[in-house]
Amino acid sequence: MKQLKKDLEAISKKLKQLTLKAEKIANKLNKLDKAKPVKAKPVKKSKAKAKPKTTKKPVKVSAAATVLAVIKRSRKGVDVATLKSKAGIGSTTLNSIIYRLKKNGKIKSGGRGIYVKA
Repeated sequence: MKQLKKDLEAISKKLKQLTLKAEKIANKLNKLDKAKPVKAKPVKKSKAKAKPKTTKKPVKVSAAATVLAVIKRSRKGVDVATLKSKAGIGSTTLNSIIYRLKKNGKIKSGGRGIYVKA
């Protein structure tokens, strides 16, 4: 009789455990049924097209700098006609550039119409 009672208690314990497991599984199934509605994926905005990289424009050398470079390259000095052809500058512009360079002390006249570096 005692053995029978123990067996019944053991079986009832096992049944309780099994019912708990069954309830847990049922709860999980309910949660899956009530699963959150799948949100529609937001439409990805297309990235703005990258601007092409700007390359630095070469710095234009001033007319005065080109005239001064031509004069510095020559040993005996340069006359106005040579300066016009090598620098590619008109006579009025060339005269004003020569005047400014002489005032700044960068060149001096080596004779009439000939200019030498100072």
